[in-house]
Amino acid sequence: MTMEPRSQSPDKPNSGSPPRGGESGSDHGTHVTTIAHEGRFWEVFLEFVDDPRDPDSARARLCYVPTDRAEHEGPVRTTVIIIEPTQHEAYDAARALDRYHLTAMLRSVI
Repeated sequence: MTMEPRSQSPDKPNSGSPPRGGESGSDHGTHVTTIAHEGRFWEVFLEFVDDPRDPDSARARLCYVPTDRAEHEGPVRTTVIIIEPTQHEAYDAARALDRYHLTAMLRSVI
């Protein structure tokens, strides 16, 4: 899946934009941040989800992966919580979430 924004406004700078193509370095999507929760560090990724009913919007969920993940542990994911006109705007919305909200969402899925 490509992480390239569907469209980009010429007045928006590229800083803070999602990595293009395979630059995310993960099978879990685009890296957003790393948070600490209950003595563990969690990588937070933004995963885009296609919706054939609405192909003109960018829908995304958060994927949490513990950095000390054991063999039996998999990533945990929210439901789709971000819906924006473009992937760039969805990424910006994910980056705007503070650690309190990211931690609260992690608690809700573990």
